[in-house]
Parts: sequence; structure tokens; C-alpha cells
Amino acid sequence: MRIIVLGATGLIGSAVLARLASAGHEVVGLARNTETAARTLPKGRFVALDLGTATPEQLARELDSADAVVNAAGLLQDGPGESVARVHVSGMATLIAACHLARVRRVVHISAIGVDTGAPSDFSRTKQQGDALLAASGLDHVILRPSVVVGRRAYGGSALFRGLAALPVFPLFPDTADLQIVQLDDVAEAVAFFVAPGAPADVEMDLAGPERLSLEAVIATYRRWLGFAPARTVRVPGGIARVMYRLGDALGRLGWRPPLRSTVAREIARGATGDPGPWMGMTGIRPQSLADALAAEPAGVQERWFAALYLLKPAIFVLFALFWIVTGLLSLGPAYDAGVALLKEGGAGALAAPLAIGGALADLAIGLGIAVRRTTRMALWAALAVSLLYVVAGTALLPRLWLDPLGPLVKIAPVVMLNLVALAILRDR
Repeated sequence: MRIIVLGATGLIGSAVLARLASAGHEVVGLARNTETAARTLPKGRFVALDLGTATPEQLARELDSADAVVNAAGLLQDGPGESVARVHVSGMATLIAACHLARVRRVVHISAIGVDTGAPSDFSRTKQQGDALLAASGLDHVILRPSVVVGRRAYGGSALFRGLAALPVFPLFPDTADLQIVQLDDVAEAVAFFVAPGAPADVEMDLAGPERLSLEAVIATYRRWLGFAPARTVRVPGGIARVMYRLGDALGRLGWRPPLRSTVAREIARGATGDPGPWMGMTGIRPQSLADALAAEPAGVQERWFAALYLLKPAIFVLFALFWIVTGLLSLGPAYDAGVALLKEGGAGALAAPLAIGGALADLAIGLGIAVRRTTRMALWAALAVSLLYVVAGTALLPRLWLDPLGPLVKIAPVVMLNLVALAILRDR
């Protein structure tokens, strides 16, 4: 079969693509950015296409001669250049029109559990609207609504669970309802079942795990898997929780995708539970429990490293951006005269003031560049280059700074090292 997977680089989409390719299908993955996926999933062919902005005619060309389409494209919350309505609603309308143009009948769509029972967030509301469009499309559709999906790969919920599990004290946020964790492999297996010729159509069903767990129980299970002793639980006051969600939203407006945002707050208050019976009865798949799935693949040092670094990552980028911004502001303000004096001592003469101002503006630009996700990588490389330039220039012009009690040149070494760590952990997936 020739199968098209939309959102092929996401957590679910990439697992579905790998599962279908391993079964011998010809699989084409569509996503906005495909360069890395093309290297890591060589059995699939990838095409760069944004479902939120593509026209039906553009998408229909990629669907030509396809036997089925799997739509795993999704977005949790609006961000710069990203809109949940454009992906979940307009994108679905585009997909339906493209399927009719290309004469593709079968569409397996990945929605989310609970969106048919209420819409506490724009995510749920737009998901439900997209589901309704597909249900009324006249296509042979299957709408799968998984609960919180976790797997060996860490992204989204599974990444957050691991990060929380690494904390010595577990912060229990208010208004967290039960979850029925579902395994990524089980979701991919369900998709493989429904794309097969003769599989049931016009189906809507929940993909829920076999057990209801509190968030505290989920984190405790991950702690055991990581080999950590039980953690003491501390309840986070509602006011502090709301501030953290708002900070997450602020980072989201800069292009980052922090795990704690207002959409997450609304969704976890509703919970993610459902009846796995219809899924099991129709497909014969028996979803794994969280404990059994983790026990089947013991954690190694890489999982412990990731868990320990996960919640440190946002702190690293926030502090590093502030470091450069504050340095620039100090150089333009209270430290300006001292900076000019140092440059004059090094022989800059009349250029001392312009160089001081130029260096301060460069620091500010680097800090702001690190803060905005789209320019972070470029800004980190600039920060590395400027740091090394400061070492070379300082050594050449004022070698006595190496012996200064405050160590202005010596301290550049840990700055460079933190810069390299930030570059190493920048990617989310």
C-alpha cells in the first residue's frame, strides 16, 4: 500500500511512519521540516509541506495514487506563526478537499481523548471542529482519540513525566485529574490496523490505557523506572501554579514550547480517561499498562541524564539570555565609564567609546536572539564567537586581566562551556 502520513516528524507521526514502513508499505511523510527525519527514518520518503498553509491542490499532488492517509498533524497552543485553528480546522478542510481531488477514500485521523465531551481550551475546541468536518466528509474515516501518549521516545507528556520524576521533591499542581496513559507502540499498532484493506470505517474511538492513575502515581512509576527513591510530595499553591502557566505562555510567544502552559492547565484539570473496551474488541489490541511497558525496557544512563536535564533546560536558556542582556545593559549604564577606561588603557584611544557601545549592543543582540526560539541557535554561535573574541582581545590588549582577583577572563571559560551545553540540548526532538 501507498500511505501518506501528515505530521510525520511528530511523536505519533514518526512512530506510525516507522511501523507502516516496517510492514513493507510505501510510506510518504509530510511535515513542515523534514531534513532530520529523512536521515533518521530512511525507510520513508519525506516531503516538506505545511498542512496549515497548503492548498488542496498542493496536497492532492502528494496524495496521488495513495491508498490511505494518516493525519497525525497537531498543535497544542498558538505560537509565532502557529495556529491551532489553522492546523486542526483549516488543515482538516484542506485535507478533505485534497482527498476528494486525489480520489483517496480512507483517512485515519489522530485526535485527542475527551474533545468530544467538552472544550476547555482552544486545542480541544479546534480538535472537535476538525473531527466533525471529517465525520461529515463522506470519506471512509477513522477518528482515533488517544489519551496521554508515552513511549521510549521522550516528547510532550512522556518528557514532562520524566523531568518531574527526576526532582527530589514532587510538586503536585492543583486540579489534576486522572490519566489513562497509552503507549506509543499501541497507538501505532491501532493505526496499522485501520489502514489495512477491509478494516472498519466510519469509526470514532478512544485509545485509553488499561488503568486510571493519578498524576502522582504516574510520576512515582517513572521514579521507580529511573531507579530513584520515592520523593516527598509538596502541593503547589494555586497562585504560584497560575504564575508558572503564564510564564510558560510568555515563553510560548517567543517560539518555545514549554510543558507548562495554560492549555495544559485546562486539559489536565479535565483529565484523560476513557473506555478501552471498544478499541480492544474491534482490533484485538490489548493496551499495555504504564508499569509493564516501562519494565519491558529498563532505563539506562541516557534516560537518567535526560530526566535530570529536562527541567534544567528552560532555566539554562532563560538565565543565559538574561546574562547577555544584563551584561549589555550594564555596559551601557553603570559600567560604561569603567569599560571605556579599560579600552583606553589597552590602546583604543578615540575608539574606546564606540567600541564600548558596540560591544554592549552586541551583548544585547545576543541575549535577545537567545530568548527568541527562531534565532536561538544563531545567537548561541554568535555568543560563542564573541566570548572567544573577548578572550583573544583581552589577552592581547590587557593581559593583566588574567591575574585580576575577580577573574574577568578566567570566568569566560564556564560561560563558553554553558554555551556548548545549550547548543547540545537545544533540539526538542
